[in-house]
Amino acid sequence: MAKRRPAKKKRPDKGAVALPKAFVARMHATLGERDSALFCDALDALPPCSVRANPAHQHVPNGERVPWCEHGRYLDQRPVFTLDPFFHAGAYYVQEASSMMVEQAFKATDLAEKEILALDLCAAPGGKSGHLRNLLHSSSLLISNEMIPARATILAQNLWKQGAENTLITQQRATFFGRWQERFDLVLLDAPCSGEGLMRKDHFARQQWSPRLVTQCASVQRELLEEAWKALRPGGFLLYSTCTWSAEENGDQIASFCERENAEVVAVPVQPSWRIRTGSFGLHCYPHESRGEGFFLSLLRKPGDHGKHPRAAKASDTDLLERGGILYSLSRQWQRIAAELWEADGRSISGLPIAVSEEDGWTPHPAAAYSAKPRGFWPRSCPSTSWTLTRSKH
Repeated sequence: MAKRRPAKKKRPDKGAVALPKAFVARMHATLGERDSALFCDALDALPPCSVRANPAHQHVPNGERVPWCEHGRYLDQRPVFTLDPFFHAGAYYVQEASSMMVEQAFKATDLAEKEILALDLCAAPGGKSGHLRNLLHSSSLLISNEMIPARATILAQNLWKQGAENTLITQQRATFFGRWQERFDLVLLDAPCSGEGLMRKDHFARQQWSPRLVTQCASVQRELLEEAWKALRPGGFLLYSTCTWSAEENGDQIASFCERENAEVVAVPVQPSWRIRTGSFGLHCYPHESRGEGFFLSLLRKPGDHGKHPRAAKASDTDLLERGGILYSLSRQWQRIAAELWEADGRSISGLPIAVSEEDGWTPHPAAAYSAKPRGFWPRSCPSTSWTLTRSKH
């Protein structure tokens, strides 16, 4: 027998911001009278709280499993995460449940057991990048990109906390990767959007919304899609997502793109019990139906033969790479790409930091605490002539 969902708790009225009338009218036209009323009620209820456990840790938060994510959990109430040592240790990441549908989209590709080159084009703050990193083959390389410096710093901290090895962090515009011309097997584009799906938990999303914002976002998304497509190899997959419901940014956007580029829409299987709507161009999550916030996801395949990914020649004899006085954990077959990114922009981060150069040797980097490398890896992989692990003076 299915469990009954607990009654939705009403949000306190203090500081409440009404839903924009034009937005309500749009949703009424999209959902109809009955569903739009339930939808608006849901946006005035408290949002569910969910986390995604780090499979590298043994600690799994107590809670009901998010049905479309193996390591996702719903919490009965929202704790003060900053007081939880497991949060700081990277045992879990606070992530909205609907966005965990990325897992089902990835499973719909044929990439899970392959060593691939993947790109998260708009990666901050890092929830989907960390999730994707866990889903990829351990020898695959993920480039997590965020062009805004302050957000890139947050991205790096979150990925380090999740122990994301074989992950490069860059601060490039989308056109930079568009010029790479068909090098990636998978591109994740969680596009900047009008943020309608955030209206339940962030009332600023209600204040800033307007039809003009929707139009502006759709224009930016179109440009990002074009650059992401250029970077994708034939036979590769583009995973497009937003946290909004507007057709201009979702279904209409993808329909127009598929017509221009002859892209193939790949079906992402869902269970009826999840109550996630399926359409011709993607999946739609609504808060009065599925247990999560607003989310749209579309999986596209680029025409052509994928073929075998060319393996880069070894850049060194170790899975450690030194850049700017910092030693990074990075598989040797990807070190030439790291060097290419470093030459293009010295702000790029060439993997998970392991150690920092000191006058008398190498001192462990704080991020090394989240890595598996200290547990017996260093003595086998580091040249004995250049490695002296010293106790930190701090």
